[in-house]
Amino acid sequence: MKLKNIFTTLLFLIMLTVFQQSMAQTNYANVKVDDLNDTQIRQLIQRAESIGYNDAQLEQMAAAQGMKAEEIQKLRIRVEKIRKQDGTTSGAVQGTNTSNIGAAESDERSRTAVRINRDSTKSIQGNNNNIFEGLKPKIFGKELFSSSGLTFEPNLRMATPKGYVIGPDDELLIDLSGDNEASYKLKVSPDGIIRVQYVGNISVGGLTIEQAISKIRSSLGSTYPSLKTGRTSVAVNLGNIRTIKITLVGEVVKPGSYSLSSLSTVFNALNASGGPNENGSFRKIQVIRGNKVVSTIDVYDFLLNGVQKGNIRLQDQDVINIPVYEKRVEMSGEVKRPALFEVVSGESLADVLRFAGGFSTEAYSANIKVLQNTNRERKIVDVPNTQFNSYTPQNGDKFIVDAILDRFANKVEINGAVFRPGMYSLEDGATLKSLITKAEGLKEDAFLNRGYINRLNFDNTASLISFDVAKIMSGAQADIPLQREDKVTISSLFDLRDEYKLSIQGEVRQPGTFDYADNTSVQDLIQMAGGFKEGATPSRIEISRRVKSADTVGKTSRTAEIFTLSVDRNLKIEGPTFVLQPFDIVSVRNAEGYSVQKQVKLEGEVLYPGTYTIINKNERISDVIKRAGGLTSYAYAEGASLKRPGAEKVNPADKNAINNKEEEDKKYLNLKRAQESGTKDTLSAEIEQKLIQSDLVGINLERIIEKPLGKYDLIVEDGDVIRIPRTLQTVKITGEVLNPNSIVYLPGKSLRQYINGAGGFTSNARKGGTYIKYANGSAAAVSRFLFFNNYPVVKPGAEILVPKRAERERLSAQSWIGIGTAVASLGAILVSILR
Repeated sequence: MKLKNIFTTLLFLIMLTVFQQSMAQTNYANVKVDDLNDTQIRQLIQRAESIGYNDAQLEQMAAAQGMKAEEIQKLRIRVEKIRKQDGTTSGAVQGTNTSNIGAAESDERSRTAVRINRDSTKSIQGNNNNIFEGLKPKIFGKELFSSSGLTFEPNLRMATPKGYVIGPDDELLIDLSGDNEASYKLKVSPDGIIRVQYVGNISVGGLTIEQAISKIRSSLGSTYPSLKTGRTSVAVNLGNIRTIKITLVGEVVKPGSYSLSSLSTVFNALNASGGPNENGSFRKIQVIRGNKVVSTIDVYDFLLNGVQKGNIRLQDQDVINIPVYEKRVEMSGEVKRPALFEVVSGESLADVLRFAGGFSTEAYSANIKVLQNTNRERKIVDVPNTQFNSYTPQNGDKFIVDAILDRFANKVEINGAVFRPGMYSLEDGATLKSLITKAEGLKEDAFLNRGYINRLNFDNTASLISFDVAKIMSGAQADIPLQREDKVTISSLFDLRDEYKLSIQGEVRQPGTFDYADNTSVQDLIQMAGGFKEGATPSRIEISRRVKSADTVGKTSRTAEIFTLSVDRNLKIEGPTFVLQPFDIVSVRNAEGYSVQKQVKLEGEVLYPGTYTIINKNERISDVIKRAGGLTSYAYAEGASLKRPGAEKVNPADKNAINNKEEEDKKYLNLKRAQESGTKDTLSAEIEQKLIQSDLVGINLERIIEKPLGKYDLIVEDGDVIRIPRTLQTVKITGEVLNPNSIVYLPGKSLRQYINGAGGFTSNARKGGTYIKYANGSAAAVSRFLFFNNYPVVKPGAEILVPKRAERERLSAQSWIGIGTAVASLGAILVSILR
């Protein structure tokens, strides 16, 4: 483990060293933190966190890249300020101190640090990523020649330019057509001569295409006389184009000599060399031919206007010189294109602003701040918009365009119970009443007794001004002049009270809660609820009402008022109506003696099985079987069962149904409690739960038939299912036996014999807990008297269940020691007593 930790730490240090060396390739000693805006600082924080560095490691990385100590201190203050504004904390990987943490935690942190540095190193090697990238402003036009999407390749398929100068290795295509037909493909010799058959040598070197065509036509005239009469024409074009040598010197990214096509222009050469470097000029690029400057290119003409002014075609041995820039300024802040711009003589701040694309939509355009460099220190100058055309930028100027204030000069706001709430302009002499009128007036639900104005004082603290809405609108109270940023609030009546509701329950079609409305009667609410059900009694409707001024001291104080009334079943309006108040609860009772039909089901060996309706409330099992024609000759009365799911499950709408769900839930909770306490002496939790939730009721149908209306003859209930099976011939053995199966029933065979027929008990069987579940739903367990087991009688169709023995915890070494100590102490006590 120690060797692994040492290896991990060494790997982390190596990766960190490589990372720092890669990052330190760029010198940031000249970066001024004061010149960076908040957006650049946030980008720096995000990049550092993306590669797993916290704020302390960020400062170390800045120092490794050459940033001065005072600038690092400023960077720390700026980062803390921005984190406080944004409500964030440094959540990157913290430094690993293996001397103060556990070995496992140290190892995990080391692995995390190695993984982070490995990922960041891959990123650096893959795309030269740098967390300080973007701190220095970009040079305007730099990406023109460094972008892979713009190559400035010359078009070699265009028609031959008339001003093209022919030189050695050019190929001329001469075509004669008319009375004379001939074609020549001739290469210009190093002496600038072409040799035409039947004509001789023609010197074309140094001539333009236009001049060469005239000379060739004149030379061919002696051989082809029809050229002079016009009956034969001649065409001269370039075939293969020669290569020329161009030299780029000065402040070039990749200076040197380049072999280019003779159709190449200055932009083609600049693109091949990477363009001007960090100190190169974009405004005064010179083309030197024969020791004379033949063209000066201003790249800004192309970048800003798309005009390639001065972009001449190059000739062999041309020299392109890129001088050092003379004056460069920076435009930052709320402009469309912040960057470093080169300024030439005669240009003003307005030109620099044009280079930057003008102001952004959020810019403060009345004034621009300028940070200037003097001979000794820096100074700041404010330039108003009236001096943009006259201000001459100085080398190193930094222009800062601030954003407009996030506030309104003439805004007021009104909210609440008006028809058009929102923001409005503050005009001269505007008052509260005029603002309400602008908002289309008050709504009908407006609270007229009181409104208020949120106002900012001159020191920006808040104050509240209250007013009477009704008096302001009527003129009884003096109108209130408004100020900038005032917020007027007029409440609604509904905002100042609880939401009024009415409730109805009982024998209506759609019971529930409804919105309160004035003058709502009981009949109206019953109609909203869908009207009466068939079993409802309209003569006994009860309304409960809240007591608002109850006696809270007396023992017999009332908590609600009760009203009982009768309404027309058809909801006709007759006589005075009972008007409801908010939060009234209406209860509609069921009609006396009304009852829905209840049914039981007979299955199995009866003459007429099926569903039977209960005639009387005291109808019993024997009565239903008698109505079904009695038992068949194959019926096994001893195995008859009664399934009773309960009336609340069969007919939930039955008003007399008693919900037993609470009892079932209680039984289930007891089962769970027993299982959690470690009691595992049943077959399984699923079997036990199934038994608890069983709806079977054990009945003795033989006694019921022998003695009707006796104690075994139960009264039937809605949903009862009585099953009378055929004579059963098997016994089922399940649980902890070696071969659970069903065995043929033989009279007189004991329970132990049936278990032996299933292979006998398993090693986990709890033999004393064996029990029998009979076909009728009843059960019997093995009982014990003294040292003898009393096994229940096995009947046809029964199921023998052998539960699992409870798991026992093995004694630990400490437990054995405790037992031994207790036995030794007991022995010592006995010895002392016997002495």
